Amino acid sequence: MKTFVKLSALTVLLLSSCTKFLEEEPASFLTTDQYYKTEEQIHAAANGTYDGLNMPFASEITLAASPVYALEYITGYSRRPRPTGGDDDQFLLLQNIQNSNGRFETWWNATYIPIENCNSFIANVSQTSVVNEETKNRFLGEVYFLRAYYYFRAVRLFGSIPLKTEPTLNLDNIQIGKSPIEEIYNQIVSDLQFAENAGLPWTDKSGRVNLAAVKSLLAEVYITMAGYPLQKGANYYQMAYDKSMEVINAGEYSLFASYADLRDPAKNNSGEHILMNQRDQKNATSIIHFHFMPYPEPSKPVSVIPNMGGSMAPTTAFYDSYAADDLRKQEKQFFFKVSNTPFIYKFWDDEAEQTSRSGANFPLMRYADVLLLGAEAKTMVDGGTTQDAAALDAYYSVHKRAFPSSKRPSSISTDDVLKERYWELCFELHTWFDMIRTRKAFDVENDRIVSLIGFKAPNHNRAFEEKDLLWLIPLAEIQANPNLK
Repeated sequence: MKTFVKLSALTVLLLSSCTKFLEEEPASFLTTDQYYKTEEQIHAAANGTYDGLNMPFASEITLAASPVYALEYITGYSRRPRPTGGDDDQFLLLQNIQNSNGRFETWWNATYIPIENCNSFIANVSQTSVVNEETKNRFLGEVYFLRAYYYFRAVRLFGSIPLKTEPTLNLDNIQIGKSPIEEIYNQIVSDLQFAENAGLPWTDKSGRVNLAAVKSLLAEVYITMAGYPLQKGANYYQMAYDKSMEVINAGEYSLFASYADLRDPAKNNSGEHILMNQRDQKNATSIIHFHFMPYPEPSKPVSVIPNMGGSMAPTTAFYDSYAADDLRKQEKQFFFKVSNTPFIYKFWDDEAEQTSRSGANFPLMRYADVLLLGAEAKTMVDGGTTQDAAALDAYYSVHKRAFPSSKRPSSISTDDVLKERYWELCFELHTWFDMIRTRKAFDVENDRIVSLIGFKAPNHNRAFEEKDLLWLIPLAEIQANPNLK
């Protein structure tokens, strides 16, 4: 089979990436019958499939702007201190959302460019004898996981999309139609089950895909399939609970003792961090640290780079929803205040304030997420409230870190767990996915979980409607492929 290796949606990206373990130089204009000939080439090709994890984090020319923030703006619990243009405002205010919005195109490309890379890798490496079976299966396990990850991200955002599992060999048949949502989920599960049996280690300090990440993602896939839009119900909630417990009972991960540990680069890819987006100062500086700074006043710079900041901050209503004694709310834990206004401190990078360059990793999967997924799934299995000891322990371990003097509850409800997810996982790109799979929202001003449809979030101009639950397929893609209408 032959495809061309260069930077496009139809080709394999065998080039250097933002991941710290990727340092290969670009290998442009090679065809795949010339590639995959050595273990080093296979390793480089596997590395290239990780690029999609980082693509939504691209920085734009506009100050403190990035497509990745749309996934938090859409929830309505964040605001943008720095003035912005129409693309961001459509998400921030939930108004006049159009399929010409460039944010949609970035997220779409962050699906299909890396998926093409994955498809090419799987097709070629499955047949290779260049590496031994153990090495081959581990590489394939990583790439099957990544393909599942990209499809899972996309199907939740866009709904029915093209399902493509073979590499593009020519341009004769690239206008692929949409596949049913359930078919896409079935492929995701199949890919993750392959990865689960590929011999991956439970942990990987270098940041590569590991077995805990595979099982954690399966748990999230199952709990999503149990909810909306497929509504498969109790059996899938039980499967989500069981898969979460496999990660918990393995004993390979644990919550950090303090929230400051979440920001400690020495603890990257270990402890509580199951999977992270790998960054480094030299090749892929992080947009998060400097962009989350307060919008600077000329006479009051708050950072070593005084013109940055203003991309995202919590709404006052969301910040106020934390209890006064919640440690996450304490100064320089999840937030910090400037002129009595809250900003995000969760991703503070001490080194960046010395060097003016942030290489901090960004968390994609945390152990706290898995604990709360397991607890939530069990409440749903048991009808909305559970006394299951393992579920209580999972919930309480997260809650107790925020409230050290709290007592272990005798039961928990689904709403208890959902609130804890809002507070614990805020601004980590989980909240919107929780909202659309549960069709629930957190009415922070009245401290209650409510129906998503009809709920007006703090920063929005109107209430959510059914049409808001799926992102629009980008106009440019529809123009190129009429089957996407």
